[in-house]
Amino acid sequence: MANTTDTRAARADRTHHLGGEWRPAASGATREILDPADARPFAVVAEGDAHDADLAVAAARRAFDTGDWPRTPVAERAALLRRVAGLLVRDREELGLLESRDAGKTAEEGRVDVDCVADAFRYFADLVAAEAPGRVVDAGTPDVHSVVVHEPVGVCALITPWNYPLLQASWKIAPALAAGNTFVVKPSEITPLTTIALIRLLVEAGLPAGTANLVTGPGDTVGARLAAHPDVDLVSFTGGLAGGTKVAHAAADTVKKVALELGGKNPNVVFADACATEEGFDTAVDQALNAAFIHSGQVCSAGSRFIVEEPVRERFVTELARRARLIRLGRGTADGVECGPLVSERQRERTEEYVASALAEGAALRCGGKRPEASPDRPATGWFYEPTVLDHCHRGMRVVREEVFGPVLTVETFRTEDEAVALANDTEYGLAGAVWTTDAGRARRVAGRLRHGTVWINDFHPYLPQAEWGGYGRSGTGRELGPAGLAEYRETKHVYQNLAPRPVRWFAG
Repeated sequence: MANTTDTRAARADRTHHLGGEWRPAASGATREILDPADARPFAVVAEGDAHDADLAVAAARRAFDTGDWPRTPVAERAALLRRVAGLLVRDREELGLLESRDAGKTAEEGRVDVDCVADAFRYFADLVAAEAPGRVVDAGTPDVHSVVVHEPVGVCALITPWNYPLLQASWKIAPALAAGNTFVVKPSEITPLTTIALIRLLVEAGLPAGTANLVTGPGDTVGARLAAHPDVDLVSFTGGLAGGTKVAHAAADTVKKVALELGGKNPNVVFADACATEEGFDTAVDQALNAAFIHSGQVCSAGSRFIVEEPVRERFVTELARRARLIRLGRGTADGVECGPLVSERQRERTEEYVASALAEGAALRCGGKRPEASPDRPATGWFYEPTVLDHCHRGMRVVREEVFGPVLTVETFRTEDEAVALANDTEYGLAGAVWTTDAGRARRVAGRLRHGTVWINDFHPYLPQAEWGGYGRSGTGRELGPAGLAEYRETKHVYQNLAPRPVRWFAG
């Protein structure tokens, strides 16, 4: 049934945006969107397929080849992005609540996400507006003018995940538009509502028809077709390793540009000296909780591997487990709730499977490990799972090696700095990590040795729009945010102009 409480929630006949028009799926198929807090449907969206993807790409191709946006002056493109940021601020409460209900996160997390999205649009507006028009290359003669310029890639296929629908869409849409591209965005089929709302804001801000196109539907049909489509010039995918591998294979035949932001198994390394004072100890514990359990651990950069120095291990883990038991679980829109449900029944079952395997392999359960009892703010039908701390873990366990994407924290122990670095780097992923110490020299050494795209020192989870976000290893090949995030959506061209052409005379004639 359609949502009657939110004017921007999806309607089944108006969730595909193609060439400036809101349409149903070509087949007429629809999908119910379920509230993770009670498993009840609260909205309906169109269920697209490969044919809908083709229609969207055709619209984006026409808009790029013959439309206004790629040729719009940079100042005007930047001004539109700033208008979008203003609209996001205007609709902050509405969008934050919609994100909470759709993805299961708390309303406050949803509001913070909207703030970050507005920041991203402002950042890329400022970045592109401040750039020089080109880099002149000295050719060594006054008769030649040589310049390197940046141009839009073309049609971009943007495939986003279910855990941060609005935020991840903005990290792709804002730089794509700033660079002058047209795009097709495919949000996750289970959390599409705020992406639909964002497209409405782009239209309201005055984006030319056909520049922004949206198809809702499954990854194995819509996403696969976008990745393989010959008229798509770039595909940007954020999601799991398996999905990213499929995208890379599909894109290979047409040799299109590919940006992949994939999973993480992120170490949070705490040295004993960080806990030498009560304030230091409390801060490190608090941040370990935040690292692991924000959004029920459904975060690619979650600090799900806690690696602690032996002298403080028992005290730290005991306090960590005590406080984890106190986390208030419930519907994200309810007052006082600190952690919401998992996004789907399958995600909860997957989390349960990982915990069961860890216990079978010898881990010690310090807290959690089960579904909570029902309460007024926590319906029995909701997909809730208690924050879980697993002690005495080791690298041989699946729960340590593989990305759980649930509220599960594993504990490993080290005795030396070299051992700490070896444990932290012993992963096929390389997205993010943190080191806690009061020794400035050690902080720099360890941060420099960690093979992860982002390293926090005495903190966890903050990011800056101005900084690059990307990973090592199987965490992906893309770069988002910062100047590199804009560069992903551009081609570089060298224009060489001979102002005094003369015969070359290489050959006699």
